[in-house]
Amino acid sequence: MSSGFHQIDYKSPIGLIEIIGTEEAVCSIMFSEKAEPENFIGSDTPKVLELCFHELDEYFKGTRYEFTFPYTFEGTDFQNTVWTTLKGIPYAGTSSYKDIAVSIGNEKAIRAVGSANGKNKLSIVIPCHRIIGSNGKLTGYAGGLWRKEWLLQHEKNFKK
Repeated sequence: MSSGFHQIDYKSPIGLIEIIGTEEAVCSIMFSEKAEPENFIGSDTPKVLELCFHELDEYFKGTRYEFTFPYTFEGTDFQNTVWTTLKGIPYAGTSSYKDIAVSIGNEKAIRAVGSANGKNKLSIVIPCHRIIGSNGKLTGYAGGLWRKEWLLQHEKNFKK
């Protein structure tokens, strides 16, 4: 980890999640193929990472539907627009690449929306798992389709 960045690992029901951030904000929440956590909350862990850890834990327990910890994402203007739009997909809801393209005023940008979706570094919080194909079928997910299916079912099970 380069200077200024901290990392903790969260052991979720669907694999290890690496949380990376600074004193001010979380910048990455990604699934890892590591079997066991290597980075734990310690006295030098920024409060924002601890908050992210606890909010993810509540999400997986089915008691949290929105995230409040500070986070940041960096991408092109187009990617930022797509990621901001993804945040509007409600808990347990779904949308398609085409729906997102239409909602940002560029209905021909379906593939570009898919590409931006695949570059999202804030898994679960920027809910790219809620994107499905226009035909209702599951489409690619960086964390694996089985995780996407699990997350969608989890949210349906706990939806208020």
